[in-house]
Amino acid sequence: MGFTAVAVLLTVSPGPDFAVVLRTSLGSGRRSALCSALGIAAGCVVWGLAGAAGLTAMLSASQTAYDALRVAGALYLMWLGFQALRSARRSSKAARDAAASATAAAGAPLPDPAAGHAPVAGSGPAVDQQSPLQAFRTGLLTNVLNPKVGVVYMSLLPQFIPHGAPVVTTTLLLVAVHVALGFVWLGGIALAVHRARAFFQRPRVRRRMDQATGGVLLALGAAVGVETAR
Repeated sequence: MGFTAVAVLLTVSPGPDFAVVLRTSLGSGRRSALCSALGIAAGCVVWGLAGAAGLTAMLSASQTAYDALRVAGALYLMWLGFQALRSARRSSKAARDAAASATAAAGAPLPDPAAGHAPVAGSGPAVDQQSPLQAFRTGLLTNVLNPKVGVVYMSLLPQFIPHGAPVVTTTLLLVAVHVALGFVWLGGIALAVHRARAFFQRPRVRRRMDQATGGVLLALGAAVGVETAR
């Protein structure tokens, strides 16, 4: 029970995982968002296996390797943030083009049905979408490129391993608890956003959410980069 309570606190703390799943749910739908959450869970499994094999201890002992992985993670988060902001900019341009097309269509003569299909007003360029496989990869990389997950496992899990218990088996069991909680939490977010998709898919709301998640991811990446440079 003690570890479960700690794992719940770790799971619900806002961070890049939350931002990635939220953005994926908004831009690519429920299935891709769930795959993103599954990728994040798989990243936790990777760090759990690395911890059980002692690799996280080696990473913690090598400042150079630790910093290199953190820099890679920071750059990846900033790239995701840039993608979100670019999507917001594209949707804003699409909305302006749609408004201009609607205005022009209002003053134009009605099209001749015999001439074929008329252009559909408001059919702007589609915003960036991820396939389920791409979303899984994004979630996986978000977690695997975050060495803090491995360090947290290395420093936290031993406190909950009973004396005399098999270390590897117990470590993997505790990681499985954290993974299950994380997937339930992030999957719940994906499903909640999907249920409210009529609201979130409004162009203005979608644009603001892309701007917010993009800004958060950029800020998180920049914070990691600054902390690593110190």
